[in-house]
Amino acid sequence: MIEAEIYKELGELTKNKDRWKDEIPYVKSLLDNESVKIKAKALWLLGEMGLLYPADVRDSVLKIVPYLDSSVPLLRERAVNALGRIGRGDFNIIKPYWDELFRFASDKEPKVRLSFIWASENIATNTPDIYCGYMTVFEKLLYDADDIVRMEAPEIFRVLGKRRPDFVRPFERELKTISESDNNRVVRIHCLGAIKTLMKKTAG
Repeated sequence: MIEAEIYKELGELTKNKDRWKDEIPYVKSLLDNESVKIKAKALWLLGEMGLLYPADVRDSVLKIVPYLDSSVPLLRERAVNALGRIGRGDFNIIKPYWDELFRFASDKEPKVRLSFIWASENIATNTPDIYCGYMTVFEKLLYDADDIVRMEAPEIFRVLGKRRPDFVRPFERELKTISESDNNRVVRIHCLGAIKTLMKKTAG
């Protein structure tokens, strides 16, 4: 099939979750496709499949990981995101590669840094304890030069503040300052959301 046909097929498959488990091997095979567009879509879909069926994508992870080193930013972005989604389903499956994800906090491409935050939020949802001692990585992202990264960075503080408030409490004053001073409205709102979550946990 040509690229357009495969992409359309993947779009239809995305909507039909009942087929996901059976189609994992096929989607995995598309990681060998020559098209960047197809590989990117396959990486994204494997991540979504892995959230629902983590055990069934275990073998696919070995084909996802090499894309972390891709020279194509979109493929790095999608590989990081896929590992985050799979890691939310079952952290043990992506555990060998978890430390490696932190290098993407300083990737030269903003969308890859953004995917690192998304992946971390996903993993932290069900496996928060592993982020103890890593909070300064996310603190630096609060001051990222790119707005899309700064808008998302406070969200990891919200996710962890709900589950492990002690991890976030040392940054409460800093989040408050940003919520009052950042020139981006969404950044301010998200920082305030993280603070409110922390306050609810403290009050509770």
